[in-house]
Amino acid sequence: MGKKKEKKIQHYSSSEDMSISLCRCTMGKKKEKKIQHYSSSQKILLVGEGDFSFSACLARAFRSAANMVATSLHSKDTLLTKHRSCVPHLEDLKRRGCLVLHEVDAYDMNQHPTLMSMKFDVIIFNFPHAGHFSWLCERDEELIDARKMLNRDGEVNVAHRDDYPYYEWKIVELSKRAGLYLKEKVEFYKVDYPGYHNKRGGDIECNKTFPLKSCFTFKFSLQKKYRSNA
Repeated sequence: MGKKKEKKIQHYSSSEDMSISLCRCTMGKKKEKKIQHYSSSQKILLVGEGDFSFSACLARAFRSAANMVATSLHSKDTLLTKHRSCVPHLEDLKRRGCLVLHEVDAYDMNQHPTLMSMKFDVIIFNFPHAGHFSWLCERDEELIDARKMLNRDGEVNVAHRDDYPYYEWKIVELSKRAGLYLKEKVEFYKVDYPGYHNKRGGDIECNKTFPLKSCFTFKFSLQKKYRSNA
């Protein structure tokens, strides 16, 4: 008769170790869900959300928002004044486990007490330059701060119109100064993100949308192998 196989027994040094092991097993069984470039397996930071409709769209696609942090420049009270439509989106995000932070300035967000210890796979800026005036646009400090918060293979994704006057921002040149390199430029279609409503932001008719034509998602990486891309 053959030898009886010994059954391996896993020993845990603490109940915490056992919980971590069980958590890993459970996470491994979850099916990854995707919408366009984004996945439920990525740690995602959304910066400068208007009415949080884009965050809510991702959360619905993933059926969870536990992998997401969504931020707004405004206090919650100011947000409710500027973007009344945010209420159902915030409720949906809270229900799905999203961490929502208010009063987060993109220029120094890596110093925010909650964000400073976090790293992300994807950081999303949707239409940060609404084109009110040629001089009213983001500066490279914003991208430098984002760079510091990326995982090694992470991306900064900027959705942006690439026609006049928006192209005067010169986003690719700006990113290079911030130490980020264009990995890919893909067309952005609003219809791909059900329920998303882009907002002008700022103080000029901030709750209104603006036409989304000639729009692209610019994907920037820390990896220097993309430095030759224009």
